[in-house]
Amino acid sequence: MLKHIKGNTGSEFFTDERCYITELLNDPASPDLSIARCRVLPGVTTQLHSLTGVHETYLIEAGSGIMDDGQNSGFPVVQGDAIAIKSGHAQRIKNTGDGVLVFTVTCTPRFEPGCYVNLETATC
Repeated sequence: MLKHIKGNTGSEFFTDERCYITELLNDPASPDLSIARCRVLPGVTTQLHSLTGVHETYLIEAGSGIMDDGQNSGFPVVQGDAIAIKSGHAQRIKNTGDGVLVFTVTCTPRFEPGCYVNLETATC
């Protein structure tokens, strides 16, 4: 069966996660998948967080960074790299380059705000 889902026409918005998000696909008609584009400015580290019940994959489109889970020193990522993140796993990414870090995020099942868990404390 084929299902036509209209593309998201929403604008880019800034989040508490310290990055810019454009939702490309996030619709109840597609409960198994959502897709977004994320932009992180130079020197910025996104909020340490996890997603409950949702797996994520980051595909780095431009820039470079360090991906970590808040427990170790992390690992470098560059254009073309993909990062698979299991549900419930802590994560954040730091833009270590001079330009904007851009990546596509796929979520399975689709992202809904209630699955987001902020893992930072006031002392971070």
